[in-house]
Formats: sequence, structure tokens, C-alpha cells
Amino acid sequence: MTLRLAAKSGARKLLVKQKWRPSLAMIVFAVLTTVTALPLAGLFFFRLYENQLIRQTEAELVAQCAVLAALFEREAGSALGKPSANGAPPHRERPFKPVEPSLDLAGSKILGPRPDARPPASPPDAALLDIGRSLQPILANAQKTTLAGFRLLDRHGVVIAGGNEIGLSLAQVDEVAQALGGHYASVLRLRIRNQPPPPLYSITRGTSVRVFTAMPVMIGSEVAGVVYASRTPSNILKNLKAERYRVAAALAAVVAGTLVVGFLFWRTITRPMHQLIANMRAIGVAHRSAIRAPDHHGTRELAMLSQGFLDMAERLSDRTDYIATFAAHVSHELKSPLSAIQGAAELLRDSGADMSETERRKFLDNVIGDAQRLTALLDRLRELARADNPQAGGSTPLALVVAATRSAFSCLSVEAEGCLDEAVAMAADNATIIFAHLADNAARHQAKTLRIGAQRSGDTISVVVANDGEPIADNNRDKIFMPFFTTRREAGGTGMGLEIVRSMLRAHRGSIDLVAADRGVAFLLMFPAV
Repeated sequence: MTLRLAAKSGARKLLVKQKWRPSLAMIVFAVLTTVTALPLAGLFFFRLYENQLIRQTEAELVAQCAVLAALFEREAGSALGKPSANGAPPHRERPFKPVEPSLDLAGSKILGPRPDARPPASPPDAALLDIGRSLQPILANAQKTTLAGFRLLDRHGVVIAGGNEIGLSLAQVDEVAQALGGHYASVLRLRIRNQPPPPLYSITRGTSVRVFTAMPVMIGSEVAGVVYASRTPSNILKNLKAERYRVAAALAAVVAGTLVVGFLFWRTITRPMHQLIANMRAIGVAHRSAIRAPDHHGTRELAMLSQGFLDMAERLSDRTDYIATFAAHVSHELKSPLSAIQGAAELLRDSGADMSETERRKFLDNVIGDAQRLTALLDRLRELARADNPQAGGSTPLALVVAATRSAFSCLSVEAEGCLDEAVAMAADNATIIFAHLADNAARHQAKTLRIGAQRSGDTISVVVANDGEPIADNNRDKIFMPFFTTRREAGGTGMGLEIVRSMLRAHRGSIDLVAADRGVAFLLMFPAV
């Protein structure tokens, strides 16, 4: 028999539009990372800016030392009778030897304060002392402008000009020793203070260190002396004051970033939660008419929460409607036999003496029949209650259920095919109830054969249960799943069988649909697979 499966219009269900949304954990992580990065970025900015000030200070000292070294070279060459750069090839033919700043707060070691000058092993050359005295005014004027300290040393490291250390030796100082070896040297040393540190000293290290540079003065290939210079880098606060407009722009950017983070929290968390709360309150007042998806869901977790809330509200609303309809049907179904029993009892009481034995037996048979109908209704109601709240868990192979159905309904020829070895996610008793009701329904409608075909697709097992009994009239096809609807009321039908089947399947995340068949009646059952 060829079965034509028809599409069914499902029950109304509100769905949250599926699209990518950031998770709540992602939002919190991004915010915490941003908050953590802000002070780190500030510290990095101060460090980078302070390091740049030190590099700038070293570059200025290099330029000043280069000028003084050239001047010292010219004077020393004449005094010592050695050719200087004035007799060298033209400048364009001489190789360039730039000295790049190399100090770095992160990589350069900060040495202690500069050691004091010591008495020399031998006095400096008188000619070099004369050169030092002639250059002393130039050093003094340069110091007034550049705020740098300068020392001119001879080839033995003895001071010949600059400060109050003339005639003393600085050859033991590390950077001076390197310069006496013919190599440029620069170091960072702790600063010796002659006044208290500023109140905001802790913000910068620039006021606690001093840059020292030592540049050799070369005459030919020999070291004729050293230009030794030092200076404290500019205070970072003074530079920030000079750059106050740019700093204000940076602060404005930080405030703007904070506002963006606040807006992100409001849009992705606060506003969706307030909308969800408002929807919950509206549903509590207006019931089903207020069930609708929020305009904004924010994060993935809130979207899932909103979807779960809508599903729950929809199920509760359906349950409420179901209970109201079911109560009306139950009261109607129970009222008819009860009224008949009451009427028969009153007739027997009031007319018992004038009633023949045949009439009395007829009324008693009616009472017994209505009582039996009430008993059947109550049994079906208990089965429906069990189907609505079955014990969860368990699994049952379809072959076992088919065998139980074949054994219980010997009046039917049960034919089965397909994946009968597959197990459905349902206890054996519950699965047997489903097939027993379908088989009983087929037998009541004069069926001789019950055909069962199973097929698995992913996590779902679809089972077509068809019989060759009386077909369902077109005007009844939409009513067969309504509680208490039956066309065999006189034969004892309660109209509860298919409702029990549907409730049992729905409780196990399954479904049942009436589908078109060439002959008889066919149902499509969907079971969750194990």
C-alpha cells in the first residue's frame, strides 16, 4: 500500500530569530579586558613617553659633544703639533659615522651615582690646561642654555675644563674608560639631588636618573681627550603640560570608550532584561495576547532565556486552554450518563409498584450500561493523566512493541517492516500503550490488517501505522484528536484513545499526524531515537 504523507500545519509557536549574538561571557570578558587594559595602556604611555624623553636627551648631548669634540680636536691638534681634521679630506669625502641614541629604560642598566673624581697619577699637560681655560667660557655659556654639565678630559681622563673638578681624574668612571678606549659610551645613572623631589615624583622616573655621555676626541687614530657631558631628562609632567591639549584629547577618547562600554552593557544586557521583565508582567495580566518576542535580545544567553520563556508561556497558555476545554468535555460526558442514571432511579422509585418486570429490567440495564460507560471514561481519564505525565527515560526496540501488539490483538494481522531493531527513547509500557490504542481503534473500525513501517532519519524514528478499516470522513479528519470525539459512542467508544496517544508522544518529544492513505486510515508517528 502506497502512503502519501501530507504536510501538517503545526501549532503556533513564537521563535526568536536565529542569528549570531555575542555571549554574556564574551561581553563580560571584553569589558574586563578593556578595564584592565586602560591602566596598562596608561602605564605603557608614560613609559614610552619617558623613554622618548631620555632618547631625546641623549641625542641632544651627542650633538653638543660632537661640536665640542670638533672644537677640542682643532685646539689640541695645534697645541700638540698633530694634524687635526682641518687637514683631512673634504667633508664630502669623509665617511659618515652617526651616533644613534641607545639608552632604554627597559633594557639599559641604571647605575649608581657618578663616582667622585680622584687625584691623577700625573698632572695634565700645561698646553691642554691652557686649552681648557680658553674653552671654559664656551662650556659655561653652553650650560646656561642647555642645562647640561660638560667636562673636557685629556687622554688620561684628567679634567682640564668644566665644573670644579679641574685637575682631578675621572678615568675610573666606566663610560669615561670606554671613551678613553676610543668608543662612544652612554649610561643612565641615579641622580644626586640638591633639592627635595617634586610632589608627583612617583609618576615618573625621569627626575630620578641622569644621562651621561662620553665621546672620544680623536686626532688621527689616537685618543686626544674626552668630552664628558650629562643632563637630567625633561620632567614628564612639564612635557604633558606643554601637550595638554593632546592629553585632553586622549582623556576624551578614554571617556568616549567608557561611554561606549556603558552603551554596550545597556543595549546587550540591561535593555533586553527590562523588556523581558515587562513581557512577563504583561503575560501575567493579559495572558496569551501578550505572548510575543522582545524587540531586542542582546546576548546569546538572553536570547535563549527569552526563547525558553516564550516556549514556557506558550505551553502554559496551551495547557490552560486544554484544561478549560477538557473540563467542559468531561463535565458534558459525565453529565449524560449521570442524568440517565438519576432518571432511571427516580422512575424505579416512584413507579416501581406499577412497573412490569420487563420494564424494570430495561431500566436496570440502562443504569448498568451508563455506569459501565462512566467506569470506561474514568479508566480513560486515568490513562490520559498517565500519558500526560509519564515516567521519563527508558528505551524499547520496535520489534518488542510489535510482538506485544501482535500478541494482544489476535483479531488483526500485524505486518511490520523497516528498522525494527532500532530503539525508541521510551519505556516499553508507554510504547505498548501507544500501539495498543492504535490497534484497538483499527479493530473497532472493522480493520483486518495493521501495517507498521519504520524508518530512521538522524535522531528521529518515523513510524507509519496503517489499517484497512473504515476510512475517516473528510468532515471528521480535523476532529479525531479532539478529546471525547467518537463515532462509536453506542458501541462503547470514549473518544479518548487518540488523545492518549498524542499526549504520550508529546510527553516524550514525539508527535502523531493523520496522513493520506489509498485505503483505510494511516498515522505518522515520530519517536525520538536512542
